[in-house]
Amino acid sequence: MPAAKTRPAAPSPAPPLAAAEIRGFLEALAAANPAPRSELLYHDPFTLLVAVVLSAQATDASVNRATPALFAAAPTPAAMAALGAAGIGRYIRSIGLWQSKARHLAELARLLVERHGGRVPAERAALEALPGVGRKTANVVLNVAFGASTMAVDTHIFRLANRTGLAPGKTPRAVEDALIKRIPPEMLRDAHHWLILHGRYVCKARTPECWRCVAAPWCHFSPKTPAPPARPTPAPHSASSRRRA
Repeated sequence: MPAAKTRPAAPSPAPPLAAAEIRGFLEALAAANPAPRSELLYHDPFTLLVAVVLSAQATDASVNRATPALFAAAPTPAAMAALGAAGIGRYIRSIGLWQSKARHLAELARLLVERHGGRVPAERAALEALPGVGRKTANVVLNVAFGASTMAVDTHIFRLANRTGLAPGKTPRAVEDALIKRIPPEMLRDAHHWLILHGRYVCKARTPECWRCVAAPWCHFSPKTPAPPARPTPAPHSASSRRRA
């Protein structure tokens, strides 16, 4: 019997950034993106909650392709509860785990009507009591819909926080707690978006694009990834060579 494959050890986190480095890191992200926003499409707290539930183990792009038709058919908790899991499923088949998500959304919508008068609660405990809503989803809704200074640690933020030294931690909750403690309070709400977007588009999982990172001067990741070699520009054909051809 062949030996069982072992999972490679996770890379060691970078040394923690000092307070001045954290501020410099975030100010660089702020200058590049002064008004950050979620990339999910939504109209109100309810449609945001639905979109975030659907985004678990799925891309924002795939969710955004499905939700316009779903929200047109069921813009309120009462309308979505009336659709039921089967009706919701017809709109979200292109999204991963759609069957379980359809069941969660149908029950979530019913509970919003029965327990909260058809409104999305602004309290963590009430949000996390809803089907399909965990701590990360609750943090997104509290931050984006209600302006709370929360930090939803997804795979991008977890990787970035450890790689850069911004907030090293072994678990998402440890990273969340460290970020909330280390980030200046006035920057915390926007930092949630800055870090997700930076991890998604620049500080990527396989190869961080350090050569175009505005926060690189404050980042403790080493060695920095160099820019890829420029592709050679094809020599233009001369007029005489085109005539001979």
